[in-house]
Parts: sequence; structure tokens; C-alpha cells
Amino acid sequence: MKKIYFQGTYGAYSHLASLSIDPKSEIIPCKTFDECFLKALKEEDAKIVIPESNRITGNIGIEYLIFKYRLNIYAEYFQKIEHNLLGLPGTELKDIKDVYSHAQALSQCSKFIKENNLNEHIRTDTAGSAEMISKNKKKHEAAIASILSAKTYGLETIIKNIENESGNLTRFLVMGKKIYQPELGNKKYITSFLFKLKSKPAALYQSLGGFAINGVNLTKLQSYPEKNSFDSFFFLCDLDGHIEDLKVQKSLEELGLHCEDFHVLGVFEADPAREKKT
Repeated sequence: MKKIYFQGTYGAYSHLASLSIDPKSEIIPCKTFDECFLKALKEEDAKIVIPESNRITGNIGIEYLIFKYRLNIYAEYFQKIEHNLLGLPGTELKDIKDVYSHAQALSQCSKFIKENNLNEHIRTDTAGSAEMISKNKKKHEAAIASILSAKTYGLETIIKNIENESGNLTRFLVMGKKIYQPELGNKKYITSFLFKLKSKPAALYQSLGGFAINGVNLTKLQSYPEKNSFDSFFFLCDLDGHIEDLKVQKSLEELGLHCEDFHVLGVFEADPAREKKT
């Protein structure tokens, strides 16, 4: 049986995403993102499902690991994030005084927390918070987590969908050691890559000219400092299109003239959620 590793504990949104991506695989939790990447590096047939960014709160902060391990990206998956207030069976909202969850989940539910005068407590993950509530057995404590967490740890869903904004999505990447990319067809594709520019004035401006000339749309361009450096940066980039498309090839060739490091991370089909406005 194929394996999928995710960061967190059972019931986490990463677990939920993994089940949606490949329910037939053996889905295994890891304590850290580093552990996930190391597992995929050592096990050739294993995949990892990693949250990359959230529609509301932005980047998750795993770019340095993408740069460090350079695993291949096989797919992207947009998971709808629906936060719920979970407590012990029989608990009502009026019983709750303290709420526990990941910092991002607390931030995404700030209006509900403030309106109900709850004391918030940051934990390392949402599902871990639900597990803690189940073990503590204190009626005044609750967790903000998924419905899957409620089922996993025997909790009751006190109130569903307490997030500030509906339609919240987290973008997950499916990654692994083996190199694979789909053949160019009539579908919408994303090409993901990283690069480091040669040290010269206006290097970034000059390097991006090829994309404009060839009409290639960049959907992501972010810079990150190299380890132990404040004057050396690498860039993580996504573009609309397949690497075998002639205009994409020309754009990347132009970029390559300005780079001292360039690496294609993956070519994969664009998730249909990109086309949805909600």
C-alpha cells in the first residue's frame, strides 16, 4: 500500500486533504514538516501532503523546506476550511470559557471568539487541540478544529462554521522524490520552479522581461533569504502553463541567462478551484 505523510495528528486539515486526494493510501502523521520531507526523501514511493498557503492568512511558511529538499510537486489541492467549535458531549456554548487551536485557526475565527468573550490559547495544531480537550475532560474548554477531529476524538460539534469568512481555502501540495510530469494536453497547468539570480544591479527586473514579452502569467513570485544570509535570496515561482509550451520555454530560457541556480519543482494540472470565485 502506498503511503502519504502529513504534518499534525489524525483529524487535522492535512489529514482531511490527504483522504480527499487518495483515500486508498496509508495516511501517516508526522510531528514536523521536516519529518515529512525526510520521509519522502528516503522512501521513493511515498508522498507528502503539505499546506502551502491559505486564502485569508497567506503563506504557511514551508518555502525554506521546498528550497532545501527540492522534492517534485505532483499536484495541488485546494481544501475548503470550515472551523467548528468542539467540546465534550453535552457541552453548550455558555459553558465554554477557554478555546484552543492553531494560531491561524484562532485568527480566522477572531470575530466569534471576541463576540463570545472566550480566552484563546495557541496550540501547535487544530487536531491536537481537539485531542487535548478529549483527554482533559474539562467542560469549560473547547477546540477549534474540523468535523473529522470531532469524530476522531469523540467530541461534540457545539457550533459549525465559526470562521470569519466563508469560502476559505488552503492550498496543499502533493510532493515526492520521483520526477513525474503530465504530457502537454488541453488542460490548464501550473509550472513551479525556484531560482537564484546572479548578483548584479536590476537583476530581478531584467530576468522577468521574458515572461512579459511571451505573454506568460506569473501567479506566484516570492523571495526568501538563503540560510545565514541577508543579502542573498532565492525566489519561488509559479506560472500558468506547461513547461513544454513554447512560450513558457522561451520565458524560462530568458530567465536562465540571469540565474546562478534554477530548478524546476514540478508541472501539474491546475486545481479547478482556481476558476471558482467563492
